[in-house]
Amino acid sequence: MLPETVSEAAVPLKRTEPAKTGRAYSRAKAARRRKVIVAAARAFLLIAVLGLWEVLSRAEVIDPFNFSMPSKIWDQIHTWVTHGTALGSLGEQIWFTLHEALLGWVIGVIAGVVFGIALGRITFLADVLGPYIKVLNSIPRIVLAPIFVIWFGLGPASKVASAVVLVFFPVFFNAFQGAREVDRNLVANARILGASDRRVTLQVVIPSATAWIFTSLHVSFGFALIGAIVGEYIGATKGIGLLVAQSQGTFNAAGVYAAMVILAVVALLAEGLLTFAERRIFRWKPSESDR
Repeated sequence: MLPETVSEAAVPLKRTEPAKTGRAYSRAKAARRRKVIVAAARAFLLIAVLGLWEVLSRAEVIDPFNFSMPSKIWDQIHTWVTHGTALGSLGEQIWFTLHEALLGWVIGVIAGVVFGIALGRITFLADVLGPYIKVLNSIPRIVLAPIFVIWFGLGPASKVASAVVLVFFPVFFNAFQGAREVDRNLVANARILGASDRRVTLQVVIPSATAWIFTSLHVSFGFALIGAIVGEYIGATKGIGLLVAQSQGTFNAAGVYAAMVILAVVALLAEGLLTFAERRIFRWKPSESDR
């Protein structure tokens, strides 16, 4: 009788495993199908908008001088790529702006994380500095760009400073909130095991706040680009922002839009790298298709 009982108990297991595999395959297939549909819808929307823009401009329903058209924008990008700009090669302008944005982003992220974690962990420090941070956050950071140009000149330092102030606050508030939202049981258990404040911060608080910090990184790099561009627009010797200013000065709408397209491509590439890094770090988190 014992062998029969074992065989009967084993039958449902053999039937359940293919069912689970089939459901997982169906979910994966549905997720791939959805990705294809989303990508096709995005491409269709982009083509439709650009096509409508081109048709309306050529029919002069909208003013082609002020609004330009996609074909002229493409010609402007092609000219910059093949023949360079009045300021030098296009690659040099992109790297100049990207270097300023990256440096400002790194400084702003480090400062935001350090101050956010510190104020999130030290209540007295948060009570003292909290009102000042709120006042500084209420100031439109873009208006600080002319001040930085006066302070640091037309070189990269003024653009880096503009990028830093734009990056700092979103990273700071996310790091601060992440430090405050740490599971108190984890902190208590770490202290019971004899962990010092430094070890609790490094091994419990910061890892727990990493998801909050990464959320701010996606937005903050775009802010860093904005800071660098605005600084270059106000006064610079090189950069995409200066290309925008020169194009505006000569009423070259295609040049303004071409610079915006280039910046959008740079921002999308940076977003892709950040998303890749986030997925590598948070591989333990379930994806949307797995839920």
